[in-house]
Amino acid sequence: MSNDPLLQPYRLKHLTLKNRIMITSHEPAYPEDGMPKERYRAYHVERARAGVAMTMTAGSASVARDSPPVFNNILAWKDEVVGWMKQLADECHEHDCAVMIQLTHLGRRTRWDKADWLPVVSPGHEREAAHRAFPKKMEDWDIARIIDDYVDAAERMKLAGLDGVEIQAYGHLMDQFWSPLTNDLDGPYGGSLDNRLRFTFDILSGIRARCGEDFLLGVRYTGDEDLPGGLTREDGLAISHKLKDSGLVDFLNVVKGHIDTDAGLTDVIPIQGMRNAPHLDFAGEIRAATNFPTFHAAKIPDIATARHAIASGKLDMVGMTRAHMADPHLVRKVIEGREDDIRPCVGANYCLDRIYQGGMALCLHNPSTGRELEQPHTIARAEVKKRVTIVGAGPAGMEAARVAAERGHEVTVFEAADQPGGQIRLTALQERRREMSSIIAWRFEQCQKRGVSFRFNSFAEAGDVLATDPDEVIIATGGLPHTEVLEQGNDLVVSAWDIVSGDVKPGQNVLIFDDAGDNAGLQAADVISAAGARVEIVTPDRSFAPEVMAMNLVPYMRNLQKRDTTFTVTWRLKSVLREGNALKAVLGSDYGDFSRERLVDQVVVNHGTRPLDDIYFDLKPQSRNLGEVDYEALTTGGVQTVEKNPEGRFRLFRIGDAVAARNTHAAIYEPDRK
Repeated sequence: MSNDPLLQPYRLKHLTLKNRIMITSHEPAYPEDGMPKERYRAYHVERARAGVAMTMTAGSASVARDSPPVFNNILAWKDEVVGWMKQLADECHEHDCAVMIQLTHLGRRTRWDKADWLPVVSPGHEREAAHRAFPKKMEDWDIARIIDDYVDAAERMKLAGLDGVEIQAYGHLMDQFWSPLTNDLDGPYGGSLDNRLRFTFDILSGIRARCGEDFLLGVRYTGDEDLPGGLTREDGLAISHKLKDSGLVDFLNVVKGHIDTDAGLTDVIPIQGMRNAPHLDFAGEIRAATNFPTFHAAKIPDIATARHAIASGKLDMVGMTRAHMADPHLVRKVIEGREDDIRPCVGANYCLDRIYQGGMALCLHNPSTGRELEQPHTIARAEVKKRVTIVGAGPAGMEAARVAAERGHEVTVFEAADQPGGQIRLTALQERRREMSSIIAWRFEQCQKRGVSFRFNSFAEAGDVLATDPDEVIIATGGLPHTEVLEQGNDLVVSAWDIVSGDVKPGQNVLIFDDAGDNAGLQAADVISAAGARVEIVTPDRSFAPEVMAMNLVPYMRNLQKRDTTFTVTWRLKSVLREGNALKAVLGSDYGDFSRERLVDQVVVNHGTRPLDDIYFDLKPQSRNLGEVDYEALTTGGVQTVEKNPEGRFRLFRIGDAVAARNTHAAIYEPDRK
């Protein structure tokens, strides 16, 4: 019997959970036609099989037609959801994993031009900044039908065999009733706090009456909106007591903050560079005050923090949701005493940022998450051991080395630098993005455990590769910044990498031309503005930094807006000329024959990278496949069998930015497919 606080069982009403680790409600946007089909089920079953005590499905499963998802959520108002949820629940239960679902009505947190084009509803007319829809102020019949919708949805989940439901009350309709900022109704559902809570208790009472006492029921809610005029800590404590004292709920799942803006959302669900577990103490205060089962999740990325949360008595169940996206076998590795093998969550938030842009959640450095059906998390051993030589130890090269070693191959890696990392080493120089270094550190440790041979400070040439007598050669040399984009003055500019690396000192009056829209441009702006310089970021796009995405943009904006930074969209840098001791930057427009001029002392260009691929082309004539990739096999999990040159000594591939400038996920996903 383990003494680990995380591995102790927990009794929640009639249900015994086998440990203290849970996956909190979240929507990875894997449904098909609003239903949790095979991909959705495989995602949750993978984590159930690995030992998590409870998995909560469907962040914000919609209970009503007039709550259309703004990304791909489960439609709990459809009867057909019962069969799909039953399959998921039954498979998870086979692994002694409890299953719940989160139900919600989005209220104003959606748009009228989605799905059936029904009016957005809320207890007031104030629109939400994030989704911009002006809501209809709810009438009595709206309230009555939506209460019924919640109860009906809960009953569907009981019929599906789930252990219970959780109602969401942060940023959605339920707490739009709670907050004085969004509830303009008169009694009985507006005015006093008790009136504003009436909608909630009507729903909870209805669910309890319909579903019975043996069906778990809880609320995930904000205990402090952290907004002027909104719900205060004192309100949150009062609400917590009222929920407990009602006898209707079995647990509290506490968050802190508001999600109506990108900045607010990022504070509720912090990303890399932000403090770990920032709301844990607050959740602990709620638990101490109520002495009631309390759950919480908000950037609890590692076992040490989770263990502290339970051992200190702050929580009864600790949520490690994004951590399970990074490593679904997290609990199993704890049980087996292999915590150092856990793939770390680096807080990059690629998962959430993707779903808010309409994609499905993917982990930045675990490409099997969400692809459990096509690409298992467990790597099978190869039938034949081969010699694999890799050139480059950035994220693509390191993943290729790890996967090849897992398959039992003999692996040699050449790297020109004195340590692995590639572009991630550059990224991680910035304090806010220091956690990115774990992407490389984890892979390096896994490679060392499996006997991978690293040759650092080795700028490999074709002869060095051939001397290893390889069966397979993988070129992962990455790329170099491309700045020659101007009609005149390419020799007068520096790259974003020059600034971030420290190779070039920031100027005092700087124009950054960002035509890539990725982190490098904003990192350069952050470095330059922090040095006290005036910065103007110019982009030809309609919005700046479109590749950075919403939540990752927030920390940059908090830094840049408090400094002397200007953002200029829809203008393109055309040329740079010397003018005395200054530089004249000439801007043009894609919209017409317009121009503007800027007088600055430094021009920085961020235009992505071009492949560093000389060694690939040197080796190509001697390869069996002449570098060709069978895309059908690549995308369907088949074996690469292209034979263009029977006399060739090895098969040759290139991956990551050695092919074309892309992102870290692409760099890591590619070697897993080959």
